Amino acid sequence: MIVKLLLASARFLVGGLFVFSGLIKVNDPVGTSIKMQEYFDVFATDISPLFAHLKALSLPIAVLLVVLEVALGVMVLTGWKIKTGIYLLLGMILFFTFLTFYSAYFNKVTDCGCFGDAIKLTPWESFYKDLVLLALILLLLAFRKRLPEGRFLLGKWMTIGSLLVSLLLAVLAIRNLPFIDFRAFKEGVSIPEAMQPSANLEYRYLMRKDGETVIFDQYPDDERYEFVEMQLKNPEALPKISDFAIWNDAGDHTEEMLTGKKVLLLSHQISKIDLSIGQMEQISALINTFQGTDVQVVLVAASSEDEMETFLSDHGLKLGYYMADATVVKTIIRSNPGIVFLEEGRVLGKFHFRNTPDPETAKAYFAP
Repeated sequence: MIVKLLLASARFLVGGLFVFSGLIKVNDPVGTSIKMQEYFDVFATDISPLFAHLKALSLPIAVLLVVLEVALGVMVLTGWKIKTGIYLLLGMILFFTFLTFYSAYFNKVTDCGCFGDAIKLTPWESFYKDLVLLALILLLLAFRKRLPEGRFLLGKWMTIGSLLVSLLLAVLAIRNLPFIDFRAFKEGVSIPEAMQPSANLEYRYLMRKDGETVIFDQYPDDERYEFVEMQLKNPEALPKISDFAIWNDAGDHTEEMLTGKKVLLLSHQISKIDLSIGQMEQISALINTFQGTDVQVVLVAASSEDEMETFLSDHGLKLGYYMADATVVKTIIRSNPGIVFLEEGRVLGKFHFRNTPDPETAKAYFAP
């Protein structure tokens, strides 16, 4: 009876967690792809240059992983071909455990992306989470002969259905934008406010005296104490946005971009922009909509000024252009290029280039 209860609990936890984790990443497969690229960069340096070639395949790999997470979780929950599902989950969790351990031990990738941008875990938290999952999967594997091998059609079609629905949602999220935006630059956020601490930052001081470590809330006046470390007591108060910056050869323009009414045409790499004639015409119409108004349209890209000048010239566009960090641009919007409406630094709207708003819709964002 106890074993049966343990197995049922393990199935619920393992299956439920994989479905939950997979669905969060299905919401934003491009984000998972970016995280995979980070790992491939690290492995290309630390293990083999061959990993660098996998960066071009990061998006299909990401889609495969997130869709499998959901489908395998459903297999375990419904019991359909559960033994096959457990073996596949074992391989997946061993892979994830290696990644999280590598990140934690060598401090290489500081966020594993296990739950996308919805739930942030430290590398060690991610590793311990994977160890718990590994233990639960090994428990299911050890008692696999006592697991109910569901052969009913409902479990089969639920698994197949979850696979197809997850794949469809992933493709839609790639071709548009994430259905739910969990990032710091989501619509409604005031970037200037998010760049400030939410409360006064408080610190504790680790000092050493006579071989003993003592913790103080205030830095001690006693010069006999040797400073060891300063620790932040309320990390939750840190700014949600800490790396937003826009500049050009003339200097920093971050504050300028966060005042007034702005439409940012954002690109994480100009050379990778691939627009159809119709898509380019829609963007041009959007730009022309605000000519002669108090709304400033600018190009912001993680590319050189020469590349931006060439792009604007080739497409007959007359815009101011500025530079930004590629990682920040990818965080702001999962589209290349993407369009962001700002008013006094507050995000009013975000659009994939496939969904460029028509002139009337665009003007409505700045209507009084």
